[in-house]
Amino acid sequence: MKKNTTSTAKSMPLAVYLLAICQALLMSSTSLMMTVSALVGYSLADNKSLTTLPLSLQFLGLMLTSIPASMIMGKLGRKAGFIMGSLFGLAGGVIAVWSILHHQFWWFAVAAFLVGVFNGFGTYYRFAAVDIADEENRPKAISYVMAGGVIAAFVGPNLANFGRSIFNMDEFAGGFLFVIGFYFLVFLIMLFIKLPKSATVTDDSSARPLKVIAKQPAFIVAVICGMLGYAVMSYLMTATPLAMKHHAHLFDDTAFVIQWHVLAMFAPSFVTGSIIQRFGVINVLIIGAILGIVCVIINLVGQTVWHFWGALIALGVSWNFLFIGATTLLTSTYRPAEKAKAQAANDFLVFTMVTIASLSAGMFQHKFGWKIVNIGALPLLLIILISVVWLMRTSESRKVSLD
Repeated sequence: MKKNTTSTAKSMPLAVYLLAICQALLMSSTSLMMTVSALVGYSLADNKSLTTLPLSLQFLGLMLTSIPASMIMGKLGRKAGFIMGSLFGLAGGVIAVWSILHHQFWWFAVAAFLVGVFNGFGTYYRFAAVDIADEENRPKAISYVMAGGVIAAFVGPNLANFGRSIFNMDEFAGGFLFVIGFYFLVFLIMLFIKLPKSATVTDDSSARPLKVIAKQPAFIVAVICGMLGYAVMSYLMTATPLAMKHHAHLFDDTAFVIQWHVLAMFAPSFVTGSIIQRFGVINVLIIGAILGIVCVIINLVGQTVWHFWGALIALGVSWNFLFIGATTLLTSTYRPAEKAKAQAANDFLVFTMVTIASLSAGMFQHKFGWKIVNIGALPLLLIILISVVWLMRTSESRKVSLD
């Protein structure tokens, strides 16, 4: 068994590892945004209910880009799409620095939106890895790319903290200089990486209509798990810095909690693919949902730094199992000629819900408090569990080799 694992790892194309580096750079900037965005919004916004609007606009940019990005890459190829996305990211980083230094809330919101556009292209790194890898290696290829986010756990929050000393006039502007550097490195990597010229198959005679693909139980459950799992993570993570500020915790403690959260999001990726292969995607999805419930319980019983820390670790692993599990399940529901529209529909639905969740987090935290925020996440986690159990009871679960 060990011998087979080693040979599988060696057979991974170089491009998969380069995509993992790009994922690490993307998530480093995203984790920096997660650490400081709500605090920047709080310092710049006159209406404190709009505190998390920039982060919500980041997800909105991702959501609105998800379908065009997939279609652009279907016509021009993954490489061209990723290069285009990096240019949006560079523009967003520059505007972010300027807007913070000049105390312009709405321009910071524009910057966050452009970062979201970059993420809208970058979210297809995992699907690009699927294009490259053979069928047996797809779960591991997805995991390897997502594992690039482990670097982000250390880089993002620490650079947000380090950047506070760059500009005396504003403690958060300096961190976005590093964001600009991240996007420039992505641009350089994409100039030299070798990816398939087209993300889709030119002969689409075998392609089914999207409504036929979307009626499959496995597709429905993949979307539900990816959509609600990501939404719960975004919802609770977005509110956490505000809750910690409300409970008088230091920024260093907030950065520490977010760092461990991001680490928990991506560190399991080194083994999630193997766990799926060994125990089945259904079991991984169930465990992911249960860990989300554990996060809520920890948040409800206490508000010390260690409660926030433990809860966000559980939340990070929950997201990892649900997102990678949902992505793996999704890839079993479409044919090669259908991948662009199936992936676009999935990511549009996922990030529509994430956008709503991140915007709701700020308003719920401001008006109702931390406990209500957490109680609000429970129905979504229960829906995930119910949908997975439903899939287990259908013949589709056997057709896509879920066991």
